[in-house]
Amino acid sequence: MKKQRPIYVQIDIDTTMDKLWEYTQNPDLHTAWDARFTEISYLPRAQDEPQRFRYRTRIGMGIDIAGEGESAGQVEKESGDRVSSLKFWTHDRLSLIRKGSGYWKYTKKDGGIGFETLYQYESAFGAAGRLADAYLFRPLLGWATAWSFDALKMWLEQGFHPKLLLQRFLTYWTVCGVIAFVWLYHGLVPKLIMAHPDEIRMMEAVTGSMGSGVAMIRMVGILEMLFGLVWLLPLYKLKRPLFILQIVAICGLTASAGIGDIGSFVAPFNPVTLNGMLIVLSLIGYGNSRHLPSAARCRRKKAGDL
Repeated sequence: MKKQRPIYVQIDIDTTMDKLWEYTQNPDLHTAWDARFTEISYLPRAQDEPQRFRYRTRIGMGIDIAGEGESAGQVEKESGDRVSSLKFWTHDRLSLIRKGSGYWKYTKKDGGIGFETLYQYESAFGAAGRLADAYLFRPLLGWATAWSFDALKMWLEQGFHPKLLLQRFLTYWTVCGVIAFVWLYHGLVPKLIMAHPDEIRMMEAVTGSMGSGVAMIRMVGILEMLFGLVWLLPLYKLKRPLFILQIVAICGLTASAGIGDIGSFVAPFNPVTLNGMLIVLSLIGYGNSRHLPSAARCRRKKAGDL
C-alpha cells in the first residue's frame, strides 16, 4: 500500500493574530473547539526545554486513548506570520497512531488570518492498521480536523461556543437520521416489499383509479426512498427549506389518508400520531439547521497538490 498523504486543512478567519494564537495555543481553549481531543495539559519543564504536553481522547463506552507530545519550535517571521511545530506519540495499545509530527501556520491576510495545519503519522497494527487508517481512520480524522477549524472560525467570528455548535450538529443529524429511516422504511416495507392492502386501498380511494394500486404504490415507494436518502446527504442549504416542504407534504398526506380511510385515524400507530411526530421532528431540525460547522468550508489540499 502506498504511503498516505499528510492531513492538511486550511481556513481563513476574520480575527487578530494574537487572539487566534491564544485560542489555539491555550490548552483549555484548544480542547473547547478541537473535536479530536478531550483534554490537553501541559507538563512541567525547565526554561530551556521544549514544552511537553499530555493529551487524552474519549472514544466512548468509558474508553480513553492517551498520548504525549512536545512543541518542537515556534517561529515568528518579520511579516508577523507565525509557525508552531510539534511532534506526538503514544504507547496506548488501543491507539491506531504510534507517532507523528506536524505544524500550525498563521498567515496574515487582508481581513484576517489564514490558519492551516499539516500533520503526518505512523499507524499501528501492521498491514491491518494501515488498511483501516487509509479507508476509515485517516478520512475521519481529516474530517474532524476540518470540522473543528470551521467551529473555531464560527466561535471567533460569530461568538457561537463550540459546545453549542456540537449540540446543534448532533441534534440536526439525529433528526435527519430518524426522518430518513421513516421514509426509507415506509417506502421499502409496506410499499415495495409487501404492497400492503391498506396502502393499495388508500391509494385507489384517493386517485379513483381502481386496479392500478399496486403499480402506483410501488412508484410512490421508490420516491419515498429517494426522498429518505436526501436526508442523509450534507446538503445544508437545500434541507433547511426542505423541512418546511416536508411539513406541508405531511399535512397533505395525512389528509389523503383520512380521505382514503377515515378509520385509519383511530387505529393503533395511526397516521395522525406518526405524521405528528414527523412534523415535530421537522420543526426541531429546522430550528437547528442554521450556524452548523462544516468540514466542506475548509481547503483540504495545499495549492499545487493534485
